[in-house]
Amino acid sequence: MDELIKKANVLIEALPYIRAFAGKTVVLKYGGKAMTDPSLKEGFATDVVLMKYVGLNPIVVHGGGPQIDQMLKRLAIEPKFRQGVRVTDAATMEVVEMVLGGTINKEIASLISRHGARAVGLSGKDGGLIQAKPFTKADWAKKLGADLGDWAEGEDYGLVGDVQAVDSSILKNLQATHAIPVIAPLGVGKDGRTYNINADLVAGAVAAALGAEKLVVLTDVRGIKDEDGKLVSTLARKDVARMVKKGTISEGMLPKVQACLNALEGGVKKAHVIDGRTPHAILLEIFTDKGVGTEIVA
Repeated sequence: MDELIKKANVLIEALPYIRAFAGKTVVLKYGGKAMTDPSLKEGFATDVVLMKYVGLNPIVVHGGGPQIDQMLKRLAIEPKFRQGVRVTDAATMEVVEMVLGGTINKEIASLISRHGARAVGLSGKDGGLIQAKPFTKADWAKKLGADLGDWAEGEDYGLVGDVQAVDSSILKNLQATHAIPVIAPLGVGKDGRTYNINADLVAGAVAAALGAEKLVVLTDVRGIKDEDGKLVSTLARKDVARMVKKGTISEGMLPKVQACLNALEGGVKKAHVIDGRTPHAILLEIFTDKGVGTEIVA
């Protein structure tokens, strides 16, 4: 009986959050180990389906870096990175589009659908969902308030893009049919070329375009840590900028916090960086009092 009462208390704790977020859009950036570990993959899918059934409108934006690297190596193409950015020439772009827009995207949509909700896989190219522009390091550094350092402006990153605009009507139409959009982070430029875009940045732009209630970014770390290495549960936007300038936030966390800042600037109420290695981390962050990661507020 005690165990049953504990389960009932969990539901009671979740009730205020279910009531507050009913009908609201939550954008989930899906990446890291949560995309490769079989049990975590199943858990992610069930979490997304549960969110849908209790009245939220989840949208999934996924990455796929490790899977792209595996395919490149199978094709004897050496992956290349500069300052953490994948150099994307024409041959690499073909692989990126095949893996992100094909294999991974359809697998995620199918997995969610098998757990009881209708998911629709699409890339940012479909219907002109994501309009892209060439990646510029100066723009990125300006947004973050970071020093360009050794980012030589003359370096060629190939078909790496940034989000110029998101056609939110496509996603709203899918939501109107009670479908869960699953988005591969590709975009199309004015020149008709396909661009490879960081999935974190796409998630932030989608959240802003839809005026989402939350952006949740899954990572392979517990959240954002201070200069002493301690997890910070809540950060204001100005604190994030300060930590970037000091170098406390760096490397792979930079695009994640940039995505969060972009989302907040676009009207999203809260952004969360959580550890996707924790089973059911999404539910713990959204529907419990304590949460499990770092939330960033305006």
